[in-house]
Amino acid sequence: MKCDHCDKPAVVHEVVIKNGTTSEVHLCAEHAAQKGYQVPTAPVTQLLAQFAGQIPAVQVSARREPIAAARCPGCGLPFADFRQTGLLGCPACYDAFMPQIGAVIERAQAGAVHHVGRSPQRLEGMADRVALRKRLMQELETAIAAEQYERAARLRDQLQGLGDVGGKA
Repeated sequence: MKCDHCDKPAVVHEVVIKNGTTSEVHLCAEHAAQKGYQVPTAPVTQLLAQFAGQIPAVQVSARREPIAAARCPGCGLPFADFRQTGLLGCPACYDAFMPQIGAVIERAQAGAVHHVGRSPQRLEGMADRVALRKRLMQELETAIAAEQYERAARLRDQLQGLGDVGGKA
């Protein structure tokens, strides 16, 4: 962006919204100083470094190992390497780093902490039907044993309505 008053690069960019009307101001260092804006003389990285130097460093307890230094007991992968690559080295890494990566896995798996996968479209609902069929079969056996023949007939009809599940009639 160039300054609104000259062709120099703008260092101050201001957007003002009043009553639904937006106005933008772009000023070079000279025009910004004339308008009363404070222009930083040092680069932002230097300002941030100075600011960070004023904050006291956090002390890590001598008894606890820092998270970045933690290693997988199975393959020896440091947690810092996992953070850089996003790849775990072995199945033991999941157990070793679960406190740190649990939230990431939950987000990726819609709340599950372990991988649940997906089932093929042709099998969607199959597990529910198999479970329902199994439950109805148990209820049917119980009804016959208790000599509840009318209930057994209703359960038999429900089972027939389910149709062939997993190749079983």
